[in-house]
Amino acid sequence: MDIEIITLGGYNEVGRNMTAVRCGKEIVIFDMGLRLDQIMIHEDADIENMHSLDLIQMKAIPDDTMMNTVEGSVKAIVCTHGHLDHIGAIPKLAHRYNAPIISTPYTTELIRQQIEGEQKFGVNNKLFALKGGSKYRISQNLVLEFVRTQHSIIDAVMAVLHTPRGAIVYANDFKLDRTPVIGEPPDFGRLRQIGAEGVLALIVESTNVQENGRTHSERIARNLVRDTLTSYEDDKHAIFVSTFSSHIARVKTIAECAHEIGRKPILLGRSMEKYSSTAEQMKLVAFPETLSMYGNRRTVDRALKRMMKTGMDKFLPIVTGHQGESGAILTRVVMGSTPFRFEAGDKIVFSAKIIPNPMNVGQRYLVETRARMMGVRIFDNVHVSGHACREDHYELLHLLNPQHIVPAHGNIDMTGAYAQFSEECGYTLGNDVHIMRNGQKLLVK
Repeated sequence: MDIEIITLGGYNEVGRNMTAVRCGKEIVIFDMGLRLDQIMIHEDADIENMHSLDLIQMKAIPDDTMMNTVEGSVKAIVCTHGHLDHIGAIPKLAHRYNAPIISTPYTTELIRQQIEGEQKFGVNNKLFALKGGSKYRISQNLVLEFVRTQHSIIDAVMAVLHTPRGAIVYANDFKLDRTPVIGEPPDFGRLRQIGAEGVLALIVESTNVQENGRTHSERIARNLVRDTLTSYEDDKHAIFVSTFSSHIARVKTIAECAHEIGRKPILLGRSMEKYSSTAEQMKLVAFPETLSMYGNRRTVDRALKRMMKTGMDKFLPIVTGHQGESGAILTRVVMGSTPFRFEAGDKIVFSAKIIPNPMNVGQRYLVETRARMMGVRIFDNVHVSGHACREDHYELLHLLNPQHIVPAHGNIDMTGAYAQFSEECGYTLGNDVHIMRNGQKLLVK
């Protein structure tokens, strides 16, 4: 059986991830993601009403037109977690394939919401929720398995495609967190078993492979947040905290710390409300009873006005905008387009890292500078990463012992760094380590 890896997106950049694996004449697609910074460049972009070909031209979603040249039929679309750079293009591309979309329960619900918001295309693919630790028979020759892992969003997995020639492991994105705040640790035992059974190829993220050591556990972030917030228990100034709206474990920690210091946690922003309310409704997280959520712009503004009138020392807003995105709550507040006005001594806690592209860096610089001009005190990088660092990658390689490695989820500097790292582990570039670019094919020998 021929096995071919087709790189459609996420190999020239961070974002718009999409990889196809052809086994004989059966194809499995992993991820259909969006590249958010390409959308932000076009301020008038209305994604829900845009055609997929226009978004491909903008380099905002993967160019899957080369799939027309691949012999075979797509049997499944597989998504490992619910970040937009992995599921954001599903409303634009999935309808082209007569195949179910298989993902974890939380990811499936987020995909359902994405599809419901689509205005241009009708997406009628069957959605199938598969829990971590479970298997799904795609065909007589192919079995999909979800192996539990951790990431900066709940319900994340590694996808393992079992083929007659061995397993194809798709590990975008993950961290080996042994003491997570929500959910169970990665299933190290099963990864070791899969390695013993035989891994033909590992398709793996390269995001933090240049960072030495291990990625800290989310419990470290919980301690950082608690240390920062509880030290201002008697402070009378406003405290805003901004983090990734999809990072449910972090939102839970911030809300609990707010409750501990006698402040009412308030989630502000559409995406903040969407991710947290979905997780709460699915009983995947329990927030303090005092927590409230407001997503609509008018209700957000009314909530801010009410907080100012009551006294900001009674509340702790948890908001979108840590990348300085235009239209996000923190950006609007800093720029003066909400009823709230910062005063000297107020505080902004960034429990997130800047995604390293020039647009985000510039936008965040603008927000911080404007805030400092008003006398606001900034607490930066109260955060730990959701991506594996160098020693985590070393451990994964030794658990799986793959015959071939395809670094993914990054530009040439990142995938090249992974290739260099894998050579240190005994692999050889061009032989069993393969640097790929978008729009290429690799026949796995």
